[in-house]
Amino acid sequence: MYDVIVIGAGVSGTCIARELSKYQANVCVIEKGDDVASGTSKANSGIVHGGYDCTPGTLMAEMNVRGNELLYQLAEELHYPIKKNGSLIVCTVPEEAGKLDVLLDQANKNGVPGCRIIGKEEALAMEPNLTDNTVAALYVPTGGIICPWGLALAMGENATVNGVEFKFETEVTNIEKKDDIFVVTTDEGTFESKIVVNAAGSFADIIHNMVSDNKVEIINRKGEYLLMDKELGDYFSATVFPLPGKMGKGILCAPTIHGNMFVGPSATDIDDKEGVNTTQEILDDLAFKAQNSYLTRTKLPMNKIITSFAGLRAHLPQHEFIIEECADCENFFDALGIESPGLTSSPAIAERIVGMIQAKHNFAKKENFIAEREPMVVMEDLTLEERNEMIKKDPRYGSIVCRCEMITEGEIVDAVTRPMGARTMDGVKRRTRAGMGRCQAGFCTPRTMEIISRELGVPMTEISKKGKGSELLVGKIKED
Repeated sequence: MYDVIVIGAGVSGTCIARELSKYQANVCVIEKGDDVASGTSKANSGIVHGGYDCTPGTLMAEMNVRGNELLYQLAEELHYPIKKNGSLIVCTVPEEAGKLDVLLDQANKNGVPGCRIIGKEEALAMEPNLTDNTVAALYVPTGGIICPWGLALAMGENATVNGVEFKFETEVTNIEKKDDIFVVTTDEGTFESKIVVNAAGSFADIIHNMVSDNKVEIINRKGEYLLMDKELGDYFSATVFPLPGKMGKGILCAPTIHGNMFVGPSATDIDDKEGVNTTQEILDDLAFKAQNSYLTRTKLPMNKIITSFAGLRAHLPQHEFIIEECADCENFFDALGIESPGLTSSPAIAERIVGMIQAKHNFAKKENFIAEREPMVVMEDLTLEERNEMIKKDPRYGSIVCRCEMITEGEIVDAVTRPMGARTMDGVKRRTRAGMGRCQAGFCTPRTMEIISRELGVPMTEISKKGKGSELLVGKIKED
């Protein structure tokens, strides 16, 4: 019997789990994927939004601004990569310059600090690679970039250290309330809990509709991206947006926290909740816009694209977050419609959800709560002296496995053996970036598999890309 079951281990679910871990409650997170951030959270823009784009007075605006503040604060404790690089919303058509005034007014009403409209000269001084057609721009200094799965990993690891249990590759198939207890049926067994929190991303409507007569329907809005080589990572220093449209914030050009650059996302509503395939038509359109961008001074070279990817946004028709206790199912709490700026909002959503739970159940605070997470070793971020010291302590940190990203054996071992450690190739990739470079794991896959096999004590044939059904090997060519 659990006090709280959280369904979904994306950024919202893991933030909620970490917030709950501050209290004396028996908490379990159930996730259908093989790892945290394996659904909606794994493929998005990785942007910390300032909050200028949200309609004033909405819950979305409140969560965005509070989440922005919390993300920078929590990084000090949890050691996830984040950078406050600022955002520029660029106007290239003189007749549309008035839209910047509307966005600035919204930003001021939402309490976004430091926003101002800058002219062409200042915008080009800040970003020399902006198009000469720039008329003016809204500057948002609190905008930033972050690693989405890095955030989920930090929250999940810290929650684990503080006693939260995670059950991966476990899909919820039914929820039934018997008296005051929820019976949660999964493909891996049945679990009971006094409280259920629904943070299931694009599947949150299905989970909600299992217990409520007030049905909701999430629209799966697919966004496709082009990821560019690190050679273009400093093309822009800020995150550069066009003026937003009815389908979202538009196709933007932005650096990533890891030093690449991306173009995207597109916006296409689809029926398939698993529809994260890329499509040639959309990618061709993104490539055309990258080469003929109204944001960039020069054409972006297509030979610097190293991969493409797609993700889903859990859109509701009212374009508003639903963060509340279910009206016709007591002790069932929803985090519904968590689309952009959901990543930025996630710690604020956790704060709100757990606040509602505490108002009803008043779990005692833990006296031994561990607030700080042990940082991951990132050899690339160390000085030469620090690297030499690490290698002296453990020679595995001097053995390069992924040549594109310069990831060492020691870093992969750490990824596998730390709390809530990696069990799959994608799990290692999320924690270390091994396989995310130019060759896209073409060279490092066999060695990474050997390390996982050795550290977990499992045969190579059990090593998978992303869990059951995605094993990479079927057997040996030759017997020993």
